[in-house]
Amino acid sequence: MPGKVIIFSAPSGSGKSTVIGRLMAHKELRLAFSISCTSRQPRGTERDGVEYFFVTPDEFRRRIAAGEFLEYEEVYNDRYYGTLKSQVESQLERGENVVLDVDVKGGCNIKEYYGSRALSLFIQPPSIGELRRRLEGRGTDAPAVIEDRLARAEFELGFAPRFDRVIVNDDLDRAVSEAYRAVKEFLNEK
Repeated sequence: MPGKVIIFSAPSGSGKSTVIGRLMAHKELRLAFSISCTSRQPRGTERDGVEYFFVTPDEFRRRIAAGEFLEYEEVYNDRYYGTLKSQVESQLERGENVVLDVDVKGGCNIKEYYGSRALSLFIQPPSIGELRRRLEGRGTDAPAVIEDRLARAEFELGFAPRFDRVIVNDDLDRAVSEAYRAVKEFLNEK
């Protein structure tokens, strides 16, 4: 039986990666990450076809023109990231339920493409103030970066109503349980 698509989007600091990580531990869900494509160089021990598919900026642009991406973004000049249709389709054909961790625009585009074969989940922080506290608590970003992330979060929060489910992460265990139930119900639908 072909798999289904599960889309996660959220502002930075919402706890999306933690929620996804906990869901991935539930083997009965048959979840598998999609391998993204990027035009950046591999870092450290990264390998082509494992962490990412690495291509040149020109190759990435050629693939955009050929309509090979479900979604993509040029994050910096000549640094692209995107989700290849062929990768997701091959995983679905193998019966995997494909997890996509994408920005809000990408999430909306993928949901539109797959329709009822996709579940889109938006992980929302309880408030912008709490999001600021979490980002500052990480201790990994300069104040200017935090302000940029908060400004982007305001923009991203406007997309929440376009998702199938909005999960407010004010309590991590509850948010994980809610996401688990939503995914399980979706996967059990015929």
